[in-house]
Amino acid sequence: MIISAAAAIEINKQALNELNVFPVPDGDTGTNMSMTINAAASDLRKTEDPDLEKASKVAASAMLRGARGNSGVILSLLFRGISKRLKGSEVCDGVLWAQALQEGVDAAYKAVMKPAEGTILTVARLSAAKAADAARENNFIEFVHEAAIEEAVKALADTVNQNPVLKKAGVVDAGGKGWVVALEAMLSALQGEDVVLPEDGAVTQTKQSADFSDFSTEDITFTYCTEFIISRENDRDPENLRAFLSKLGDSLVLVDDDEIIKVHVHTNDPGKALTEALNYGSFITVKIENMRLQHTEKVLSEQEAAPKIAKPEKPLGVVSVCAGAGLADVFRNLGVDQIISGGQTMNPSTQDILEAVNKVPAETVFVLPNNKNIIMAAQQVDALTPKNVVVIPSKTVPQGITAMLSFAPEGSVEENTTALTEALDTVETMQITYAARNSDFDGHDIHEGDYLALCGSQLFGTSQDIKVLIKALAEKVRDDGKEYITIYYGQDVKEKHAQKAADIFADICPNADVNLLSGGQPVYYYLISAE
Repeated sequence: MIISAAAAIEINKQALNELNVFPVPDGDTGTNMSMTINAAASDLRKTEDPDLEKASKVAASAMLRGARGNSGVILSLLFRGISKRLKGSEVCDGVLWAQALQEGVDAAYKAVMKPAEGTILTVARLSAAKAADAARENNFIEFVHEAAIEEAVKALADTVNQNPVLKKAGVVDAGGKGWVVALEAMLSALQGEDVVLPEDGAVTQTKQSADFSDFSTEDITFTYCTEFIISRENDRDPENLRAFLSKLGDSLVLVDDDEIIKVHVHTNDPGKALTEALNYGSFITVKIENMRLQHTEKVLSEQEAAPKIAKPEKPLGVVSVCAGAGLADVFRNLGVDQIISGGQTMNPSTQDILEAVNKVPAETVFVLPNNKNIIMAAQQVDALTPKNVVVIPSKTVPQGITAMLSFAPEGSVEENTTALTEALDTVETMQITYAARNSDFDGHDIHEGDYLALCGSQLFGTSQDIKVLIKALAEKVRDDGKEYITIYYGQDVKEKHAQKAADIFADICPNADVNLLSGGQPVYYYLISAE
């Protein structure tokens, strides 16, 4: 079901991305949901003979670590709740499935500080409630799941009326649509019609791999994997050999094609298996492998290759997310231990952040997401590492830089948490980027390729002339009485043009201290910090 859902979301990824009503290029919903669920699909494909509980556990763990963006984190939480409810179950009926869907909703709502209506949360909540009603009427899982889909489709259509931005754009919520796509694909799988990618479709590759350390050698009942091929030399019935070997071990496969007999069996006594087989003919090939030894070697190999968790050498450390060599240098100079390359168009996963945190040789690690769409992924890390993780909810790079100016390496966790969090509100962030699509947004008629100016998360203005926006932002800074202005110019801006932008600010804001630095960031021509 999950593999089908992953394929369906991948197929519909671009359509989901197109539902993004905000014209700024960002980590789109479809991409984030696809990368998240395909982390699970990748691990499931590597899992041998997964039962219901094992499959749901593998999927939930992979999605948690692979979660990207808010939509990806919420999707992972929905499946984490489902996995929790299915624990200990060998089969799933309608009642259990309805309970699992509700458990997923509860997990997602619990993790979101301020749940908003007209989102994936609404769609999941209403569909789970409908599933519960259906389960009281009929315990057949397909009946219950179909009811959940029917309600999800209705709830999705209503998201346009619950969110003013969606209503104005005339589109439904992208995350909610992604959940509907997943539910529909899961139903197809239930009915024996798996959703598969077209031949030219490429599923997003993930870093996850099967974790053999979850299994001990005690889990291996029979030590030797025994395989052989016999050239048949008599009329003995191979079914008698099958009966003998079935009592000797498990995982038995016997193929008889009249001329040869091919056998695969796991057993503690390969000698008996071979001796009995000689009664049917002579050996063509024989292979015996010690699975306990193979397992031990595999685990040791994975442990040696696995990223080590750095031993604490100091009480406090910091991880920051940013894109651009110049911005990375700024953070390092301020004392950040690990930089995660990412931001607006490429949200790092929970696993990416976890790996960075584990590399910091500190007992407590502060994380600066510097993007509102990365905060939730960062908040999942604390449960995955022995280190104490504190997420400072910075939504922009200038906020993260200002927070670092307040960081006191010798201070306490509590003092730094307070200082860094309070620092976020002391800086105003302004940004100039471009429109990724045509849009009628917040009273602005926007055309693809137009320059866009943002103040915080609000659209400030649009123009086909970037100088018009630079001047308008400078006037706003002057009128707001800001005294310290830092302009970080992006990778697509030449230094001479950036200097002209700084000159405009200096002319319009004569009483302010104006600084110009190369940030090297993609997407944004200018990031402007005003205090």
